[in-house]
Amino acid sequence: MAASRPRRRLLLTSGVVAGLLLGGTACVQVRGPEAGTPGASAPAASGGRGASTPDRSASSSSAPSGPSAGPTAATTARAVPAGFAATSVTWVSPQEAFVLGTAPCVHAPCTSIARTLNRGASWTALPAPAVPVGAPGQAGVVWGIRFATPEHGFVFGDGLWETTDGGQRWSRVTAPFGSVLSLAIVPGQVLVLVTRCPPGSGCPRYGILASRPLGGGIWTAVVNAAVTSLLDPDDLIATQAGVAAAAVSTDVIVIRPGQPGRTLRQAPCPSPAQPPSVAVISASTLAILCTGQGYTGHTIKRVYVSDDDGAHWTQVGQPSPDGDRGTLAATTTGQLAIATESAASWLFYSGNTGRSWRIVNQQDDGGAGWADLGFTTAADGVVVHGPADSDGNATRRPGQLLLTDDAGASWYQVRF
Repeated sequence: MAASRPRRRLLLTSGVVAGLLLGGTACVQVRGPEAGTPGASAPAASGGRGASTPDRSASSSSAPSGPSAGPTAATTARAVPAGFAATSVTWVSPQEAFVLGTAPCVHAPCTSIARTLNRGASWTALPAPAVPVGAPGQAGVVWGIRFATPEHGFVFGDGLWETTDGGQRWSRVTAPFGSVLSLAIVPGQVLVLVTRCPPGSGCPRYGILASRPLGGGIWTAVVNAAVTSLLDPDDLIATQAGVAAAAVSTDVIVIRPGQPGRTLRQAPCPSPAQPPSVAVISASTLAILCTGQGYTGHTIKRVYVSDDDGAHWTQVGQPSPDGDRGTLAATTTGQLAIATESAASWLFYSGNTGRSWRIVNQQDDGGAGWADLGFTTAADGVVVHGPADSDGNATRRPGQLLLTDDAGASWYQVRF
C-alpha cells in the first residue's frame, strides 16, 4: 500500500469489561492562530473517474454570515492561517462545522481550528489545544474533533480536550486510559475507543470501548477491544438516528442511549476477512462493508444490509475491488458511500442501498487516503482528503475538505 496515512482500526472482542474508569479535568494552555495571518487555499483536487471535483471556494478572510451561535461568533473573528490543512471535521448542523487542522507557523505547535457558519463559503479561526497534529498512535499529538452542539465539543488523540464555550477555551479531561482513537456522540453520551501506545514500542493489541455522560462524570467500560490494523482512515464508531454501532470481532455491537444493555449480532463477512466497516441507516437498519482476499492494491468488497439490527443480513452488492479495505457511510434514505485507497484514493457511491456502485471520485495521490467520511442530512456529506498528520503540515499532505450535496453522487472541494 502506498504512503497512506495510518488510521487506527480497533476490532472489538465481545468480553464485557468489569469496573468503572474515573474521569477528571485539568486546565491546559490553548493556542490560537497567529493574529493577522491571511487565509490561503489548499491545492485544487483533481477530477475523479466518472465525476469531477469542482472548486466552490470563497474568501476565508471575511466574517462568517448566517445565524450566530452566541457571543463567540462575534468576538473572535480571525482569518484561518495561510496553508491550513485539515485533519478532522465535525458538523453540528448542515451549515455549521469545525475543522481541526494545522498550518506553517513560527511558534509551534501550529494546530488551529477553522469554523464555518455557511457551509464553507467563509471561515474563521478559533483557538485549539496547544498540542501538535499527528497520526494516530503517535505520542503527544491530536488527530480528531467532534462537537455535540455549537458550544460543546472535543479534540482527541493522545489525550482528550473539551470545550463548552464554542472553542474559546479548552480543558484537558481524563479519558479512560491511553490514546483516544475514535470518539462519537449520541444523545446524552460520549463514546470513545481507547488504547495505550507507549512511545517507541507501538500499540498493544487491546483497548476499551467506553462511555460517559455528555455533561461529564464517570467513564464506564462497555467491551474489551483488540487493535488489529493501523491502515484504515475511518470513523470507528458509526452513529445515526440516535444509535451507535461498531465492529465487534466477528460481530456488530449496537448501542442505544437510554436503553439498557447493547445488541450483539454476528457479522456476515466470509472468512478470511479484514475488519469490517459498519454504517447506521436508521434506528433498526445497518449496512456493513466486508473486505478480504487482497491482491496488489485491491480487495474483494461485499456490502450487506440488515433491517432487523443485524439479526439477518442480505448481500446487496459488490463494489469495485480498487483499494485496500474501506470505510462505509450511509444516509438515512439509503445512499451509501465508500472511501478507500491504495496507489490512489477513491470514493464509491451507491444510490440504491448498495445494490450497484460506481466510482465518483479518484485522486491520483499515491494513496493519501481519507478521514471522517459521513453524512449530516439525507443529501449533505463530508470527507477529508489526505488528512494532515504533522505539525505545520511538514509532510505536505493535501488536507482538503470535500463536500457533497447529492448524497455522495458527486463531491467538490471547499477552501479555507
